[in-house]
Amino acid sequence: MADTVVHTREQTSAQGAPKGVGRLPRAAVHHPWWFALPALVVFAGFFLLPNLLNFYYPFTNWSSYHADIAFTGLDNFRTVADDGSLLRAIRTTLLYALLAALFQNGFGLVLALLLESDSRFNRFFRAVFFLPVLISALATGYVFQALLDQDGALNSVLGTDIPWLGSTTWTLVVVTLIHGWKWMGLSMLIYLAGLKGIPGDMLEAARMDGAGPWRTFWSVRWPMLAPAVTFNVTTALIGSMNTFDIVQATTGGGPAAATEVFNIYMFRVFGQGLYAQASAMSLVLFLVVVAVAIPLVVGLRRREQLL
Repeated sequence: MADTVVHTREQTSAQGAPKGVGRLPRAAVHHPWWFALPALVVFAGFFLLPNLLNFYYPFTNWSSYHADIAFTGLDNFRTVADDGSLLRAIRTTLLYALLAALFQNGFGLVLALLLESDSRFNRFFRAVFFLPVLISALATGYVFQALLDQDGALNSVLGTDIPWLGSTTWTLVVVTLIHGWKWMGLSMLIYLAGLKGIPGDMLEAARMDGAGPWRTFWSVRWPMLAPAVTFNVTTALIGSMNTFDIVQATTGGGPAAATEVFNIYMFRVFGQGLYAQASAMSLVLFLVVVAVAIPLVVGLRRREQLL
């Protein structure tokens, strides 16, 4: 009997598990990339190929005024450089990105500090302040455009006639405030995660040494938030440099091109049928973002090491 059981076990071990149990299909074992093929096709067709073509079309005469696409070298870049509005759009974009990142991170950090404790009240308002992140940026822009229009709801409530979106001086600041409000919930969550990661014994030691709330924040919490600051500042700057929807919905680039950031300028040129020039501007924007992002990330990472 024992010999029969041993023999049966040996046969089972030699033959493996029963058919269909615990085995993957042969295609999954030898060709697992087949399962990723549909996603790779979609990625290549809708992301990789358009981005690769964006490095080709700026050097052509592609437009609605030419039947064929021909190589023209650097002509589009020369045309773009000779256009005085290009430098203005770059300057406006950089100023917009700086202000938007400042407001977004400032609002987010203040909210994180106010809602740090895990009470039911704070958890509720964390969700409330995160809701704008989930709303479409275009919808957000249209809502604020209706509120801040000279004949809009805000002036009706205040009984004033202030052109909130009609000033060549302050409209850019107003739009960046809207941008900061829209994304402050995301920064708040990152800062909250950073605050929760600070060891409690460090805060207790600071209190025992007689440090007040401000001294504790500046000497203990702020240095420990360096990774969160790096992430939030970098994403806020890069994201706001690529902004389009909020500006398009609120001002459309006006008044008098005071809020015409790079993507709005590019959109206007593309709408004129000058597709190659718009592609050249897209490539210029890509180079500007890279030129800003790399030193920024390197500098913030060094700051983390110093703190």
